[in-house]
Amino acid sequence: MNTINTINESQSTSLLLPETLTKRASESDSPESFTDIYRDDTNIAIWQRKLSDKLVLAVDEILKTGVRVKIAEAVSVKTVHATLCNALGETIAVRRLSDDITLLVDMFCCLFDLKEVGLRLTALDRAMCPRFHFDRIPCRLVTTYHGIATEWLPHQLVDRNKLGAGNQGKSDEQSGLFDSSDDIRQLSEGDVALLKGEFWHDNEGAGLVHRSPVQPEGLLNERRLLLTLDFIND
Repeated sequence: MNTINTINESQSTSLLLPETLTKRASESDSPESFTDIYRDDTNIAIWQRKLSDKLVLAVDEILKTGVRVKIAEAVSVKTVHATLCNALGETIAVRRLSDDITLLVDMFCCLFDLKEVGLRLTALDRAMCPRFHFDRIPCRLVTTYHGIATEWLPHQLVDRNKLGAGNQGKSDEQSGLFDSSDDIRQLSEGDVALLKGEFWHDNEGAGLVHRSPVQPEGLLNERRLLLTLDFIND
């Protein structure tokens, strides 16, 4: 299968927007919240869900085998199962995980009228993108099946001049990007979020600012299982 070619560059700097621009988060225990991503005043839509016990056990089993989980493929609803089984083996655990991912792919395709999406499924033992940033994409689906999940900042609490080189070599916490660590929001394991990016129509300068979480010292050897779905370049 061909590996995906998604737009996944992260823009490091941006102009400050007028103070009148506001963005909100849509959060619900129903996936119906996903449609809120089409609202001009929304740059993240979160389905707050709890993974089933069977799915949690399946994910644990996959990670405990030590198999290398690093999948990057273009998939349709019909090809998710084969993609995962080819990469991870055709086990009950993999089939259970593929059933859930197929559901998410179907939702993403229906929401944005897509035939295929760029799927990335990766087991991580360190932060993939440890600095706060925003992505030059239309929209991305993110969910963490195991481990600590993505951190993000409400739009109105970010000084975007401190992104990228604007941090002047200082950490996110020291640069003035945000006022307090209390400003940082975090998804929970199992949550499914749509992150609006800079390439969404008329959203320049308002892409959601987010980062990968840092593994706590007590969990340094524990792998996260992260899924992302993206639009594919034409």
